[in-house]
Amino acid sequence: MIPKASQRGGGRDLATHLLNEFDNEYVEVAEVRGAIADDLHGAFAEWEVLAVNLTRCRNYLYSMSVNPDPEGGPLAREQYLDYVRRAEKALGLEGQPRAVIFHIKEGREHCHVVWSRIDARQEKAVHIAFDREKLLMVTREFAREHGLSLPGGYGPDRFDKRREKVSLYDRAQERATGLTKEERKLMVTQAWQQSDSPRAFVRALEEMGYVLATGDRPYVLVDIYGGMNALTRLIDDRSVKTKDVRAFLEKEFPPESLPSVDEAKALVAEHRKAREQFAKARDDGRQKEQLARAQAARREQVLTEQAAMKERQRQEMEALSRAQLAVRQQMRAEFRAEMARVRQQRDDARPTGLAAFLGRVTGMNLVIARVQRYRDAKRYLAFRERKQDVAHSQMVERVALKHRHDLQGVEVARKLKGLDAVDARERKALEEKRVREQRIIERSGHQHMPAISLEMKPGRRRASVRKAQNRYQDALREREERQKAEAPEQREERVLREEMERAEAMLAPPVETDIALRAEFTNAADDGRSDEESSSGGDDSGPRITRATRSSERGQDRSRRRGDFDRER
Repeated sequence: MIPKASQRGGGRDLATHLLNEFDNEYVEVAEVRGAIADDLHGAFAEWEVLAVNLTRCRNYLYSMSVNPDPEGGPLAREQYLDYVRRAEKALGLEGQPRAVIFHIKEGREHCHVVWSRIDARQEKAVHIAFDREKLLMVTREFAREHGLSLPGGYGPDRFDKRREKVSLYDRAQERATGLTKEERKLMVTQAWQQSDSPRAFVRALEEMGYVLATGDRPYVLVDIYGGMNALTRLIDDRSVKTKDVRAFLEKEFPPESLPSVDEAKALVAEHRKAREQFAKARDDGRQKEQLARAQAARREQVLTEQAAMKERQRQEMEALSRAQLAVRQQMRAEFRAEMARVRQQRDDARPTGLAAFLGRVTGMNLVIARVQRYRDAKRYLAFRERKQDVAHSQMVERVALKHRHDLQGVEVARKLKGLDAVDARERKALEEKRVREQRIIERSGHQHMPAISLEMKPGRRRASVRKAQNRYQDALREREERQKAEAPEQREERVLREEMERAEAMLAPPVETDIALRAEFTNAADDGRSDEESSSGGDDSGPRITRATRSSERGQDRSRRRGDFDRER
């Protein structure tokens, strides 16, 4: 069991890294505890909100990766969770929100655990000190109880040999170049030992993909991928000092005549761009299409969930509208029924005969009518107030439902945004893989990077990269693209012209190339003979022109031309 842990922030980037399915064959979010959201982006965002509003903690997360020892074999899920519980108790993170993710990368299963350090009840971050020593003790106890052997560096001999640690910069250079630091040091050291002159040494560096530049140090090497190292640090020879390197190079390559580091990076970037454009043009794009299909299938699940959510929200809103309309209609019907009942009751109690006459005469009917109108007005005001209360309560219900729907929409939008980040990370990983594979292909058969063609101009001017981009252009591809861009009329005219030229070439008579080879050979042989050979041997039918005769004739011609020139003057 090999744990690696650290306190960190940047929950969004961490969630995107943990959900990257391109670099991992299998990704499983096994547990999300202490968060409303059920996904990593949402959970980490909640924990970040708590950290910002309750504390001043910046590294609000504690991330740990648990890798089984390759020599001990894989672990079961129960063993992973047991180790996580032991580490959680030792670090003082019991009960804290956490997320557990399982990965399978290159056939190797491992586990990631992320805790929130923010204690919401006490409104402070959990202090974690000496976490490496605590995890070391947990690993020993876990290995002893589960019958596992301790990996290298966990036994009593961990202090016997000091292990060399590789810096993050060296790891980045190793990923970019495909060569370890030891391999690069070996190549540069061999070039130094085998070069008998500064120019030969610089040329050897160029063949290995380096440009000699100057920066904070007199001599700096910039590789074709933009990495930078001091020249003396790549010469693995303790007898070679900085002054020795400077004394060897400054006669022909003084520091002031070399390009700066930024200029050298620009030069190698131009050279590298031409290579990468050519390699990218030859890429068939299958991996990119395959990744796009996988991302589309993963996104389709969230889009289906979003569509189902919108349909459910629409149905909920329609059901609420129907229920509220029914309440209003029922209240209106009750009011109308009450008014009808009151009118019927009044009609039944209306006096007739002498009582009606006395009521008109005495004015009691007017008093009764006013009292009835007052009661009707009061009854209507009560109905209107009730109607307003119902309308207000229904509006509150609609607003609450709309707010809940908006929150659901925000959650789905956040998931889509997280998918966008994961998709971008996977596309970046695919491009890095393509470039890394192309670089491996470029240096196939060689233990060094591709050579950089530089020419040193006279007067010790700065080095400049040759225009190599035209060298990698595909003339056939450009011709096909030009032909595709032609209009139909231009294409027909071009095809007809090519056919006519081909027909004319076929019908043209052959060129007469009869040469008197014997006569020409004889003349050529006679030109190489001496004067004596010319006078004694050969054909006696006519006088032969010797080299002396030709020289005298050339002298007479020059004298004649000089005399003509004098007469003209």
